[in-house]
Amino acid sequence: MSSSVSFGDGCAVPPVVAIVGGGPAGLMAAEVLSAQGIQVDLYDRMPSVGRKFLLAGRGGLNLTHSEALPRFVSRFGEREAQLAPLIEAFTPEALRDWAQGLGVSTFVGSSGRVFPTDMKAAPLLRAWLHRLRDAGVRFHMRHQWLGWDDAGGMRFHTPSGEITVAPRATVLALGGGSWSRLGSDGSWWPWLQARGVDVVPLQAANCGFDVAATGPDRTGWSDFLRQKFAGQPIKPVALQFTDRNGRTLRQQGEFVLTATGVEGSLIYAFSAAIRDQIAAHGSATVHLDLLPSHTPEQVLTETSRPKGPRSLSTHLKSRLGIQGLKMALLHEVLSPAQLNDPAPLAQALKALPITLKAPRPIDEAISTAGGVRFEGMNAQLMLNNLTGVFCAGEMLDWEAPTGGYLLTASMATGRQAAHGVIAFLSA
Repeated sequence: MSSSVSFGDGCAVPPVVAIVGGGPAGLMAAEVLSAQGIQVDLYDRMPSVGRKFLLAGRGGLNLTHSEALPRFVSRFGEREAQLAPLIEAFTPEALRDWAQGLGVSTFVGSSGRVFPTDMKAAPLLRAWLHRLRDAGVRFHMRHQWLGWDDAGGMRFHTPSGEITVAPRATVLALGGGSWSRLGSDGSWWPWLQARGVDVVPLQAANCGFDVAATGPDRTGWSDFLRQKFAGQPIKPVALQFTDRNGRTLRQQGEFVLTATGVEGSLIYAFSAAIRDQIAAHGSATVHLDLLPSHTPEQVLTETSRPKGPRSLSTHLKSRLGIQGLKMALLHEVLSPAQLNDPAPLAQALKALPITLKAPRPIDEAISTAGGVRFEGMNAQLMLNNLTGVFCAGEMLDWEAPTGGYLLTASMATGRQAAHGVIAFLSA
């Protein structure tokens, strides 16, 4: 740890800062603060920190993305202006250097996403926590924040009963509302609202959706499709969607058919636009290009060929490679007359309409939108209504697709909040 420095009153005793939340944003704030000789007490309601971080590493920890910085910051949509300077101060390349400093090398995958070489989260988290403990950070596990008392003290429920602490400054890094079993349940929202903090309700982001009825007697997928194909991926496929602002978006990838609808990376890429369209109009229709490598003319040529004694399934499999789940989707959406008419069939193969009626519950989402609005904070992420209280991470009102953007921005906001605390204590 670096030597203590004077803060405000000239005292050389390190001021105590409380961080509530042991995810990437809170841990990054702890690292920046402890490096300046500030005593950090980190509180978390779970038995250990970084639980969602570890879960993200089960499929290979996606740390960040290698694309050019202007494209990277554009992924934050309406919050690009607020997040761009924070990410420019802690770029994806800087994040990779930080990981290397913990002894974890990284590589760029074929999609441009950045992963640890061993594809694991646990070694990085262990090295990070070792560094923080060496810097003097004190961890208080199973401490559930209960808001403030009348005197402004921070209340915590602990295994030994309720306690109250009064730090010189506080960083709240409480996460959003998804995956509550890992620690972030959004319970902080009404406490901040009651204090006059500018907050908006949490919503599911990077989430799946329930499908609307696909037949006159159904409430969703047919029993046949659900029982035979739920859990299977649809690939290759391109998804096209026109958002509520009239912009037509298109991307190729894959997603998974679920018992109630759809989920997966391609759906997550459009989830904010789909969610907003449903909120405005009650439903949203996406169009699937089941043959993204074929032109419409090529598809129509093949569907117009006489199939002779062969069944439609055999014909489409031999001429266009359509089979399995893709064939089942055609039967799910099209009438017998459309299936046997070359023109409507060709059109459906290039733009099969799927109507979605609702996002899945917030606790199933990868992340959340909503939370503390940037307009309710200063540039250093201190709340306008609560002097000395800073916010960071997913509890802020921003969202981004999967691909390393969520983790990078969470850490960048944690770093910014920590620098804000340092400036506040030094003032």
